[in-house]
Amino acid sequence: MTSADNAGATGDGQGPARVPAEPLELVLITGMSGSGKSVVLRALEDAGYYCVDNLPPELLLSFVDLEQEVAARRVAIAMDVRSAISLPQVPAQLQALKSRGVQVRPLFLDSSTDTLVRRFSETRRRHPLSGELAAEAGAAAPADRQHALIDAIELERELLADLRDQAHVIDTSVLRSAQLQGYVKTLLSAPTSRLTLVFESFAFKRGIPVDADYAFDVRMLPNPHYEPALRELTGRDAPVADFLRVDPEVGRMFSHIERFVDEWLPALARDHRSYVTVAVGCTGGQHRSVYLVERLAAAFAGRWTTLKRHRELDGH
Repeated sequence: MTSADNAGATGDGQGPARVPAEPLELVLITGMSGSGKSVVLRALEDAGYYCVDNLPPELLLSFVDLEQEVAARRVAIAMDVRSAISLPQVPAQLQALKSRGVQVRPLFLDSSTDTLVRRFSETRRRHPLSGELAAEAGAAAPADRQHALIDAIELERELLADLRDQAHVIDTSVLRSAQLQGYVKTLLSAPTSRLTLVFESFAFKRGIPVDADYAFDVRMLPNPHYEPALRELTGRDAPVADFLRVDPEVGRMFSHIERFVDEWLPALARDHRSYVTVAVGCTGGQHRSVYLVERLAAAFAGRWTTLKRHRELDGH
């Protein structure tokens, strides 16, 4: 009996055979303290993932073994710098899990230092690496306490650098909770079998996204903002698209970005990259960058798994 024949019957010839178990999907969430890991965990729990917060790295392999024994399908684990001593084990553990057939999807949440300082100051939370330094600074001047907080944040960046390098980075600096939840759900809906290309528009006045693998500046292109009839519209609206489409400079910029991305994506895929983020920025993140992201996403959709984000528009 062939394997195809065998797929339709059990070992005793009675009824359909058991369908092979689907591989476990593991979403590993790491990142900077204050960058939104708890928000992402809540989103994944709502989406049906079994979620565990602050699992010690030493328990990762045994925990996955246990979940596979009970036929779990989707698991999300958050780890943070409180496990700093054992975090260096994680990259090798992830490779071991991949070799067992586990679909590993590492996400790293990041934010600018200024944003993290503001969040810690607003919530009056203590950074996990502050330690005795934070206690000593508690009675000191506010400037001294802020300096201690910045030192803790920069130390955390150093400790998490290896994990960041091996994960898809999400910049949460200007994202509200609802935007972050929606983006993560969209991101994880993409298949894991091939590279996912993310095009993102942004406003330079709010900073370059820290999750960008490549960033293109299109502020030199004609700006619809100065056309009264187009000012309140966006690059997703037909009048703005028509205005930009006929300009030869816009066409050249699109062609240059398309050729660059098209040439280097195969090499990135061979390097086992799961995600590549291409950011396109203009002054306000409303017209030119949005138009080009829409056009680029449409151009690559037939060749790669493609997502698009509009940082300044999404969630508004």
